[in-house]
Amino acid sequence: MKRWLVFLMLTAFLAGCGGEEEKPAAAPADPTVVTAPPELLQRLKIGPAGEAEIGDVLRVPAQVAVDGTRYARIGAPVTGRVTEILALPGQKVKAGDELASLHSTELSAAQLAYLKAASQQDLQRRAVERAKLLYGADVIGLAELQKREAELSQARAEFQAAHDQLKVLGMPAAAVAKLARNGNIRSLSTVTATLNGTVIERRVTQGQVVQPADVLFTIADLGHVWITAEVPEQQAEMVKQGEAALAEIPALPGRKIEGKLIYVADTVDPKSRTVTVRMDVENPDRGIKPEMLATMLIRGKAEKRLAVPAQAVVREENKSFVFVQLDGQRFKLRAVELGPEVDGRVPVLKGLQAGEKIVADGAFHLNNERKRKELEGS
Repeated sequence: MKRWLVFLMLTAFLAGCGGEEEKPAAAPADPTVVTAPPELLQRLKIGPAGEAEIGDVLRVPAQVAVDGTRYARIGAPVTGRVTEILALPGQKVKAGDELASLHSTELSAAQLAYLKAASQQDLQRRAVERAKLLYGADVIGLAELQKREAELSQARAEFQAAHDQLKVLGMPAAAVAKLARNGNIRSLSTVTATLNGTVIERRVTQGQVVQPADVLFTIADLGHVWITAEVPEQQAEMVKQGEAALAEIPALPGRKIEGKLIYVADTVDPKSRTVTVRMDVENPDRGIKPEMLATMLIRGKAEKRLAVPAQAVVREENKSFVFVQLDGQRFKLRAVELGPEVDGRVPVLKGLQAGEKIVADGAFHLNNERKRKELEGS
């Protein structure tokens, strides 16, 4: 009887265990799918991915330089000793402003030669006048008159040479005229600016003996600057003189720098295999400084390409994603391969088809919601 009861109990237990069905485990939630709450959904801008006229953008390292047409290295007009410095780096000057003064024995000697030539010319002129009177009175012959006239021509040539020498030595016309009137020799010479701009370099000190070949000051008009880059020869066909270009300068974040390509070299550098290009940029506030590092952006021929707005892109772990709409409230984060941004739009190379609805604006906030739900689920 006891064995029978044990058998019945065991049979009932086994039957009860076998009657329970195992429930399947719940599938894990997809971390790339997010359901937008109603208040967030209202803030999202959703639209189909479409095509836009976009050209390839070539990015090349570049550097800011002074405008070579608004740039001057200034030296002394004569050999002499500097007596006074009148301009310092950073100072704004105008053409004709004095930068330095110097004492020059060379200038004194040239002025003395000018006065002697002027005196000799006047002497020979009077001699010819007397010879003409004497020739008219048959006191001297024609040969004597012609001799005096030849001596006058030589004196005039020597005077003109002495006058020109003073001009070469930087003596103003007014100062030369004053020298001719009063005969006072002035050994002081000035170094003057030849253009309007800013003194960007000074290489002279007071008391220094300088020569015309020495560069004493460098002046540049920084209202315009050049940005110069070296384009690899394989991409040289993308670069055309006269076309618009852009530049980015790390030292000036967020500043949009626009300009025009004013020069494209006709030859390839045999060592670097690059073509030099130059971009002219207006710089009214002097914020762009020579020698700053930059990146030049050169746009190629525009073509129709699938593109999305820049604000539609989510970047994580050096990868790019967009949110594709699954239904009214659900969106899936999808990896895409993108090209360089152009005018606020980014060309899509892989991962998206034309016409698919995406979050065109508000992707950042939607991604934050996805991360929040993921953290709550973990």
